[in-house]
Amino acid sequence: MVRNLKARGLAGELAAEFVGTMILILFGCGVVAQVVAAGIGDHDSIAWAWGIGVTLGIYVASRISGAHLNPAITVALAVFKGFSWRKVAPYALAQTAGAFLAALLVRWNYTEVLNAADPGLTIKTQGVFSTLPGNGTLPVGDWGAFRDQIIGTAILALVIFAITDLRNTAPAANLAPVVVGFLVVAIGMAWGTNAGYAINPARDFGPRLMSWLTGYDTAFTDQYGYPYWWIPIVAPVIGAVIGGAIYKFFIERYLPAEPAPEALPAKDIERVS
Repeated sequence: MVRNLKARGLAGELAAEFVGTMILILFGCGVVAQVVAAGIGDHDSIAWAWGIGVTLGIYVASRISGAHLNPAITVALAVFKGFSWRKVAPYALAQTAGAFLAALLVRWNYTEVLNAADPGLTIKTQGVFSTLPGNGTLPVGDWGAFRDQIIGTAILALVIFAITDLRNTAPAANLAPVVVGFLVVAIGMAWGTNAGYAINPARDFGPRLMSWLTGYDTAFTDQYGYPYWWIPIVAPVIGAVIGGAIYKFFIERYLPAEPAPEALPAKDIERVS
């Protein structure tokens, strides 16, 4: 018991966020490298692998840290769910570090393929690691991408709040990570055009920094030459707070005080009902 309590201290939580986010990015950046650089797979492959990566990352980290895996979600939880503000910055740093290391592993593993597909390490394969407006090819500007990231992350936060709220219809039998994974798949399929659905500052900035350090000279700019790196950081945080506010003021306030019976262990159902 003492060991378990120690594991749930801040160091354990940061380790869980680091490894959970690393798992997410290993699948996410890995699949984009396959599709973009090797021509194996398509958009659906990307959407499904990102969603599965989210699911697996949550299963890895959730018991210890809650598996935020996303600084925007961490901020929203601090604003609306009582998560400690003193942990927000450490969580964000751990998440970003996990994303950085995972992207570095993908970069190393796919070195030959990336160099063959894009010898100059240009915008052509930059999207393997970080997002671009219009995915680098479509006529979407930075402000269109900014708007898109607010909307996409608002959807993410709103639905995550619903999925994890025991007073609502929360998934039973530890299936919440699977449902969150499906949510990310759906966002990728419906909201991936304008900005590549980063919806996560750590997911974008960690790999972006890694790619810049390993030869992508344009990593911090978009295809138009404008500084873009800040948009997938700022816009998701704004969006997550908006999504959390929508859930709190339009859904949560009208829920019953007690958890839904199906969200409780069998021995507690009779007491609630």
